Amino acid sequence: MLRFASLGSGSSGNATLVEARSGAGAPTRVLIDCGGGWRALQAALAERGVAPDALAAVFITHEHRDHTANAQRLHAAGVPVYASAGTREALHAAGFAGDVRAVRDGQDLPIGALLLQPFTVPHDAREPLQLRCSDGARHLGVMTDCGHLTAHAARSLAGCHALMLEANHDPDMLAAGRYPAFLKRRIAGAHGHLSNAQAAAALAQLAHDALHTVIAAHLSEQNNLPELARAAFARALGCKEDDIIAATRHGAPAEWYGV
Repeated sequence: MLRFASLGSGSSGNATLVEARSGAGAPTRVLIDCGGGWRALQAALAERGVAPDALAAVFITHEHRDHTANAQRLHAAGVPVYASAGTREALHAAGFAGDVRAVRDGQDLPIGALLLQPFTVPHDAREPLQLRCSDGARHLGVMTDCGHLTAHAARSLAGCHALMLEANHDPDMLAAGRYPAFLKRRIAGAHGHLSNAQAAAALAQLAHDALHTVIAAHLSEQNNLPELARAAFARALGCKEDDIIAATRHGAPAEWYGV
């Protein structure tokens, strides 16, 4: 059995909990990113019955602070930290003290009942990776912080039963917003973040009959609205807007999603 929960999503902090269980054994729980406040992360885990030291691993997609804020605390609690070699270098340069286990694009990473399969994405970080997660039967794709959908990323996410896909901004809101010009260019650039329309186009490419759970993630609080992201995704899939879940800085509105 494979399930997941969004504990927080957006520029203030990102964390996604993935759980797999094989038979009657204890579940394997991996945290994808660990941004936001420590107390908020602890509370979000506790709401789902998970203590930080019960995590099998934390996987850091890239070194930006909204994805790494609690890496040192989790490491101190005995949780193994995984990231690319480039992200590891960036973490250590930023003051992270401790071991980071390096993984690479295309590497199968088995952790208990979970199989993680990292893949590269275009983003303005040292060596960013996103993930396909599986229990051997069901597959979850997680892709945020991505400037555009590459053919490699599309292949890596093909056939997933659930997708957590970035819908960072509405271009009109970004253009009219208060961000400085250089930041607007960065966000909208090929190594920035997916807009609603870009994410919807990616979703249309990834859609298949067995895809049943879709979450719009990493929405900008300043440059997007949940209803805009849901509408774009719904148009891409030909479904109702209510069928699309929009994750927020406090996570998605339900505790767990089955895959």
